Amino acid sequence: MPDVRVLRPGDEAALDAFLATYAETSMFLRANARSAGLTDRGEPMQATYVAALESGRITDVAAHCWNGMVLVQAPSHAAAVAREAVRRSGRGVTGFSGPWDQVIAARRALGLATVPTTKDSRDELYLLDLARLVIPPALAAGAVHCRHPEAGELELLVEWRTSFSVEALGAPNTPDLRRASRADVLLQHERGADWVLISGTRPVAYSVFNAMLPEIVQIGGVWTPPEHRGRGYARSVVAGSLLAARKQGVQRAVLFADPTNAMARAAYLAIGFRIVGDYGLVLLAH
Repeated sequence: MPDVRVLRPGDEAALDAFLATYAETSMFLRANARSAGLTDRGEPMQATYVAALESGRITDVAAHCWNGMVLVQAPSHAAAVAREAVRRSGRGVTGFSGPWDQVIAARRALGLATVPTTKDSRDELYLLDLARLVIPPALAAGAVHCRHPEAGELELLVEWRTSFSVEALGAPNTPDLRRASRADVLLQHERGADWVLISGTRPVAYSVFNAMLPEIVQIGGVWTPPEHRGRGYARSVVAGSLLAARKQGVQRAVLFADPTNAMARAAYLAIGFRIVGDYGLVLLAH
């Protein structure tokens, strides 16, 4: 049996070396550990990290995050590390994220396999080498442009984030959701990870880098309001953000999306992404 223990400050290099071998499916784990460290005080981006080690080397990791999500990169011992991470954090579980089979194993180990969910999806995992990024014609011609949002636009983005959570994640539209949406919008803005597409003078689409490393970014929360759909705005906001990232030396981008969303799939494939695997996202009903 492996040695299962909590990771502490000083374990960062070993953790990142392990996760880098699964780079496309470890973005939340790597980015959060780099930005917030391995100490868990329940603050944004923090988590309790638990690893399985064999002969002193990390083979599996689970993190129970400040927001209740359980993140896994655990090819061999997902059940053991997930159980210990949740036990040691003392928090409730709100969902799971990671490679699909590992999400299933972690959820079952915690006795949550039959708990109702608002989202239970085996998403498609997309990867793009930014040297192969295809620029949408409207963006290339300057008919639209991409930038970070301004302070006066953040309340609009709270509305959009709330609508995204209802439509894409199955969340109930409650005051709690609006509060959570505002906190998320402000956090992404503070991190410089948010992007809007501008047509004329109006924002028409929104996207974030929900995990960022110097060489790779992960895209999430892509949203075009219904009244602006069908005009290629989603692909343009994603492509515009990646153009900016490429100028900063970022080499690759990943994202995961529901396979039933044909419009999203078409948008991502059109700008050069390819499907390389799967990724699990489970959100428990409260």
